[in-house]
Amino acid sequence: MFDLQQKIKSLAKEQAASVIANRRHLHTNPELSFEEFKTAQFVAEELRALGLTPQEGIAGTGLVALIEGKNPGKKIVGLRADMDALPIVEANDGPYKSQVPGVMHACGHDVHTASLLGTARILNQIKDQFEGTIKLVFQPAEEKAPGGASLMIKEGVLENPRPISMMGQHVAPNIPVGKIGFREGMYMASTDELYVTVIGKGGHAAAPDQLIDPILIASHIVVALQQIISRYRKPSNPAVLSFGRFIADGVTNVIPNEVTLQGTWRCMDEQWREDGLKKMKKMAEGMAEAMGGSCVFEIVKGYPFLKNHPELTRRVRSAATEYMGVENIVDLDLWMAGEDFAFYSQVVDSCFYRLGTRNEAKGIISGVHTPTFDVDETSLEIAPGLMSWLAIAELAC
Repeated sequence: MFDLQQKIKSLAKEQAASVIANRRHLHTNPELSFEEFKTAQFVAEELRALGLTPQEGIAGTGLVALIEGKNPGKKIVGLRADMDALPIVEANDGPYKSQVPGVMHACGHDVHTASLLGTARILNQIKDQFEGTIKLVFQPAEEKAPGGASLMIKEGVLENPRPISMMGQHVAPNIPVGKIGFREGMYMASTDELYVTVIGKGGHAAAPDQLIDPILIASHIVVALQQIISRYRKPSNPAVLSFGRFIADGVTNVIPNEVTLQGTWRCMDEQWREDGLKKMKKMAEGMAEAMGGSCVFEIVKGYPFLKNHPELTRRVRSAATEYMGVENIVDLDLWMAGEDFAFYSQVVDSCFYRLGTRNEAKGIISGVHTPTFDVDETSLEIAPGLMSWLAIAELAC
């Protein structure tokens, strides 16, 4: 296996420039969730150039391709990359700045897609040196509910053939380039959206006795709902409830008839997720009624929590240590952000790890979902080779 590892490292170095070029092409031409038509076409053309036959049009713009080694039915491992961008105006300036107004690859999905294409190129060149099959999954719409992963699963992406495990990676702007992060078990949170309308009776602000003030009711609701976190949740069970939008469209002397709130509910336990939502809805509606108004509490279910299968993650981490060196492997904290790779983790053994992309010396320090996000492109030499090695190691175990 040592000789094969060295071969992979050599191939990764040889193709680094083409992986970077692909990433820059994708970064320049970003597409929003469920609109990745040109991106999918580009990916399909790259795969066909390798002699692969991609299955296209899954969940709209998703693609799947197989790389079959010797004895292809022995074991199947899945590798996933997401392809969509975000509705953000890029503030960076350079040769690969987004050319699509108001759309930007601000979460690194261009890196993920280019990296998996690079992985495909490496694995395709050494397919006579491993047993089993690698299933490549290029997925749309990670950034938008209900999530491209859930739709691809419904359309059979985990069948025919069914992978025994799935692996995915995500850029990490808080981890220095050259390092890889892992965490066993619970890693990322479930994500649900809350849309609340508080209805009262508006009027002149100087006559509060003649009104049912929805601003006052909504304010009490926002404060009271934090009891869900502080008094109903076990302290050992991570959860976040935040409201980021509070719209009361009155003026200095006019109270409006209604107030709208928008928030997010995130946790690491599916039962508590459901229990917490029920408690929130009941509390908000009851408080509004007690204060003379009413409340419409709508819940848009998002992604489940992401769990990294412990035994698989230990194996993957061990293989990464062999490839990268123990000094370049770091432990990850719980992260309350959401990720639709979680849908895979609820169905098959899965491992979702982080690829360091930070370089303070180059000023590459911005977080994901910001207008100045970028990556140290050295990571694009590391990522395809590492993922190739992890896949082969998992096939061999």
